[in-house]
Amino acid sequence: FQSPEDQIVSSLVREDTAFGPENLGIPAEEIHKRVEEALNRVGMWEQRDRPPHLLSAGQIQRVALAGVLAMQPRCIIFDETTAMLDPIGKRDVLEQMRELHAQGITVVMITHSMEEVAFADRAVLLHEGHLQFDGSPAELFARSDLLTACHLEPPPAVMAAQILSRHFAGTTFSALTVTDLLKALPQNRTGSPFFTQNPSLPPLTAEAMIVVDGLEHVYMSGTPLAHQAIENVSFSSRKGCAHGLVGATGSGKSTLLQHLNGLYLPQKGQVTVGPYSLNDAKVDIRGLRRFAGLVFQNPEAYFFEQYVGDEIAYGPKLLHGREGLRERVSRAMGWVGLDFEKFKDRFTSTLSGGEKRKVALASALAMEPGLLILDEPTAGLDPYSRNNLLKTLKQLQGHGMEIMLSSHNMEDIAALTRQMTVLAHGKSLQTGASAALFADASLLSQAGLIAPASVRVAQRLREMGWPLDGSVITLAQLDAA
Repeated sequence: FQSPEDQIVSSLVREDTAFGPENLGIPAEEIHKRVEEALNRVGMWEQRDRPPHLLSAGQIQRVALAGVLAMQPRCIIFDETTAMLDPIGKRDVLEQMRELHAQGITVVMITHSMEEVAFADRAVLLHEGHLQFDGSPAELFARSDLLTACHLEPPPAVMAAQILSRHFAGTTFSALTVTDLLKALPQNRTGSPFFTQNPSLPPLTAEAMIVVDGLEHVYMSGTPLAHQAIENVSFSSRKGCAHGLVGATGSGKSTLLQHLNGLYLPQKGQVTVGPYSLNDAKVDIRGLRRFAGLVFQNPEAYFFEQYVGDEIAYGPKLLHGREGLRERVSRAMGWVGLDFEKFKDRFTSTLSGGEKRKVALASALAMEPGLLILDEPTAGLDPYSRNNLLKTLKQLQGHGMEIMLSSHNMEDIAALTRQMTVLAHGKSLQTGASAALFADASLLSQAGLIAPASVRVAQRLREMGWPLDGSVITLAQLDAA
């Protein structure tokens, strides 16, 4: 399912994975074999004795997939199955789809990610309940007019190929994937690599927005189910400089973000957010939460009002009363692309996954925070909604709002942030300029990440002698360079 927690039924990961085969009457010995095989395939065997509700969203997605794989069906339908997965996790799931297909299993993939469409044999495009296209991915990506009309766009590799085709006279790049595009790039006449100094941020000033030093957090400490989520995490975030948190599924990003508005207090280490020190026994937690608005990774789990308008109005009504409430709600809904009259009386339970994310963001924006903390803000959004949201966040930055976000989508991090912190296995590996860290292939590999398509293309061009500046990390910057 699109919301994987909807199909989790047992209290331990291994029991949940065994649930389907048990109901099919499979012998116990065969069930154990299937569970181990399925959990290993999704990288969750080491977590087999953990309760699912203590896992990250990406880990829950892996467990849901394992439960289906263990039943060995003839057809598997993937509904936005990779939305919460890190780049390596997405690559592994796509590889699993290929393996399943090679074994004769029919694979149907429902997705907003055009990168995933590129791996399919056949693409079926739906828009507002109607069939708009049925053909090959290459044919679909060539129909830019149709994609635009249906609020979609080609994958980054295809857009990069289109950019390069404009700049290299007489050469047409038709690659659908980054791997194929990198193979097709032309050598510069000099043939020698172009080395450039990676950009760096100015030294951190006294005006730090967030300072985290030696932070640690253990879930269910002192019990047999104790799990260390973050260990000795340290970083600083400057004012006026959007900060990204990146790392593989289960690296501790969500736990760290929930410390920044006081949902968790430091068990060990120091945390300062704006004027608030979370180590101060007298810290004003309500003031901190007014200052730092948090949009959760699974926003629908935190809805408690029946109607969209009431959900968005809840926070500002408590803070400011009813005066100007309608205007605040309408303005916040406009920022995220929700029509006030169309959505204010909609049941929150009837919204799509992407619409729920918009409602959650509008609920935070209606409180008018000084710092907006976003946990996987574009997961589940179609390209049109994603681009509008990124545009909105840039506008909010321009109006002085501070932004901290975690994301598995490296294109989002490249588009929004100037600095970022890389996490792995609950530890902070490095903090620095986004462009500089994206250029560090060894660091990204250690963290289980893959650089955006634009970064990989720019790096390869530099290796082939083309003089591209080291600050190129987005497709627009690649085009300009």
